[in-house]
Amino acid sequence: MTTREAAINAATSYFDAGEFKADLTESVAVRTSSREEEHQGDLMRYLDKLMRSRFEAMGFTVEIHPNPLLDRARFLVAKRVEDPKLPTLFCYGHGDTVPGEEGQWNEDRDPWSLSVAHEASGERWYGRGTADNKAQHVINMEAMRRVINTRGRLGYNVTFLIEMAEEMGSPGLAEFCAANREMLSADLLIASDGPRFSTDGPDIKLGTRGGLNLRFRLEYREGGHHSGNWGGLLANPAIVLMHALTTLVSRTGEVLHPGLKPTHIKNSVRDALSKVTVKSGPDDPKIDPWWGEPGLSGAEKVFGWNTFEVLSFITGDPEKPQNAVPPFAEAICQIRFVVDTDPDTFLPLIRQHLKDQGFDRITVEPARMSMLRASRLDPEHPAVAWAVKSMERTTGKNVTVIPNAGGSLPNDVFLNIIGMPTIWVPHSYTGCSQHAPNEHVLPFLMKEGLEMMTGLFWDLGDGFPASESIKPF
Repeated sequence: MTTREAAINAATSYFDAGEFKADLTESVAVRTSSREEEHQGDLMRYLDKLMRSRFEAMGFTVEIHPNPLLDRARFLVAKRVEDPKLPTLFCYGHGDTVPGEEGQWNEDRDPWSLSVAHEASGERWYGRGTADNKAQHVINMEAMRRVINTRGRLGYNVTFLIEMAEEMGSPGLAEFCAANREMLSADLLIASDGPRFSTDGPDIKLGTRGGLNLRFRLEYREGGHHSGNWGGLLANPAIVLMHALTTLVSRTGEVLHPGLKPTHIKNSVRDALSKVTVKSGPDDPKIDPWWGEPGLSGAEKVFGWNTFEVLSFITGDPEKPQNAVPPFAEAICQIRFVVDTDPDTFLPLIRQHLKDQGFDRITVEPARMSMLRASRLDPEHPAVAWAVKSMERTTGKNVTVIPNAGGSLPNDVFLNIIGMPTIWVPHSYTGCSQHAPNEHVLPFLMKEGLEMMTGLFWDLGDGFPASESIKPF
């Protein structure tokens, strides 16, 4: 039967037979930690061996392109052209991960081996890159394969991009896409990354918050000096830096400088977020309602506002503290921001603010190679209602539309540089421990994701959603 139902049944059988688990196991086994130079060979092996063979078996042509900013993290572009006159779908995934953090996982698990655990809350599959992002782009590839096998064709063209430095802020991606706009041009992006806000039902996100990491450093002198002899005489850089940071963010997490946050939340965004209730799941930390911008709902804090976080704070020797006034203090901080603020103003604004506050000896520099910018598709774009209808038809569940994810992805590159509407369909969940030991996925979400994406890719063959120009939103 060459029907939508037959394609979805094929995806279900692929999962139930253990084939998806086997494919994910093979993907996780490649140690694709992009921040560690020693894994350069692994990054290339993931593209040139694993991904190339899978795409070619689906009738794609594959090319691997150099990265203009980071040579070890190249770009794989796979294309399937059924007819140049047909519309083109763009898909994206990243094969790189954060470091494995070997030795820190429960039960002495190897982060580079998929392991199955049956726990009180249900079955879990552990492994680095499961949630972020290997399982998610494997789901989309294999869902597309089921449509091709069932129908004999897709009914449209596809360009699939796999990058290998998303966990470093996607250095080189914007430059590569700008230089190859014609090769990468498409009518619609459908991709998957990040968590659902609830395991009870699917959601789609139309963009992301941006992310800017900054290094604050204050250094007064060389070496530490005995705190008994010099305490009270020598300025302590840790204390000074802590006070400097509290001029930017309050003790309750409110961003204090008006230039680092939006002036308001747009009515259309507020209306969409009024339908979203953020709550902790069984394995999630308990939400602190007193934290963050006063007067906002939980959904507005995460999806509609800016936040300032201290990711790490170092002074002296944390492993072997000495009775000495430390010579320096350093904090890595992060601003997550929505499209309603201009991130290019943040760094000069912070520098001037610290100078005005008397903290002129503190240096502030970017802490990553590049910045992921914020982006957001208009919720009224025709592609949004089309995607919701398809997903609800497959799952029988209500689909929540979220204007943008709380995390950061290079969606700005696709929406604004290449110029296409963007739909993100996440397959993970908030308790997945991505970027930490014990990263995992839930099998029932993987299975539902396969079925849902198969339905989406099938429905595209029956006709793309109405085209509409991309407007800033």
